[in-house]
Amino acid sequence: MEALGVIVEYNPFHNGHLYHLQQSKNLTNPDVVIAVMSGQFLQRGEPALVSKWERTKMALLNGIDIVVELPYAFATQKAEVFATGAVSILSELRVDSFCFGSEQGNIEDFNRTVQLMGEKSDPYHSSVQKYIKEGNSYPKASSLAFSETFQNENVIDLTQPNNILGFHYVKAVLELGSPIQPFTIGRTTAGYHDEQLYPSNIASATAIRKHLFETNREIQHVQDYVPAPTFSVLQQIKSFHRWEDYYSLLKYKILCSTPEQLRTFYEVEEGIEYRLQECMKKSKTFQEFMTMLKTKRYTWTRLQRMCTHILTNTTKDEMKRVTEKKEYSYVRLLGMSKAGQHYLREIKKDITIPIISNVASFSDDGLALDKKATIAYSIPLSEPERSAFIHKEFSQPPIRFDEELRKFV
Repeated sequence: MEALGVIVEYNPFHNGHLYHLQQSKNLTNPDVVIAVMSGQFLQRGEPALVSKWERTKMALLNGIDIVVELPYAFATQKAEVFATGAVSILSELRVDSFCFGSEQGNIEDFNRTVQLMGEKSDPYHSSVQKYIKEGNSYPKASSLAFSETFQNENVIDLTQPNNILGFHYVKAVLELGSPIQPFTIGRTTAGYHDEQLYPSNIASATAIRKHLFETNREIQHVQDYVPAPTFSVLQQIKSFHRWEDYYSLLKYKILCSTPEQLRTFYEVEEGIEYRLQECMKKSKTFQEFMTMLKTKRYTWTRLQRMCTHILTNTTKDEMKRVTEKKEYSYVRLLGMSKAGQHYLREIKKDITIPIISNVASFSDDGLALDKKATIAYSIPLSEPERSAFIHKEFSQPPIRFDEELRKFV
């Protein structure tokens, strides 16, 4: 069976995602599609709008055959680590190809850029360090260094968020020595960070989330921008998640920790622990806190990831133990269609690590971080819903979907 991979967050699954999925299928003609999907917290350091289980349902209803979790240790990282983790999982699952959305829309441009980066790696990294010393954030320094190093070359625009991820996906395939064939589909209409809802039926996930909260979580306002199956899932959700829901707990964690304790958390570096406490004392909301905290050196996204690690109690030592491993020790299965189940049976003998469906009987440092993330994610819920939600993390088997009957079984 031919397998296509996609790397997703589906926060939530919208019409743009459906377009990408359909075009990816047209391009590669797979028998099954496997999605590596972030769990409860996302790459930009945000809690997911709805849980990974609800987003798994959206994925299966809209044409994905297998959903596996991108562990917290990789899902809440900068683009390079995020991409390497996701591509590694797709390689473990023996996919033949994967397809990502990009502003560039041409895979040859990515291949050429990755090749040129390898040829000019030393001057590029020297230039990055130069711009960092001038007080720029790492993403800004990388962008300036890239423009300087490749100013006369025909390369992709690495100021665009999906191009950045795409570059690291293609680079990860090369560095891992993976036989996976990468493809890309050009994004349409709405940009990744676009906060506007346009007359067309395509809007970014950012715009959809923003509109949900601005309209007091009234989901009918976004109905035109999501597929019908997504809308049916959203109608059953009792609560959506956003950073403001976690502000009180974050405030407690930051103000009740000593600077020494804050320094143990992942990404808390260079004395920013003092600024964290100073800004938190003055702020009344998460948005106000972040606005005070933001500096030229630290991007909003990096600061949100830092806050996520403080919220989930993730230390530098814990993250190091997981991310320094050369190989995964497991893949966590969240959901599958009948075709997906058939594919997993077919490749079972070729996979060197377990595909786990019962986390209660499995122990791993990476899985321990996922469990902590779920506990933190559940905080805004009231009892008994919170206890049930945490219990689900340990007891929920993979969601099974019968694509012929169009129902969960």
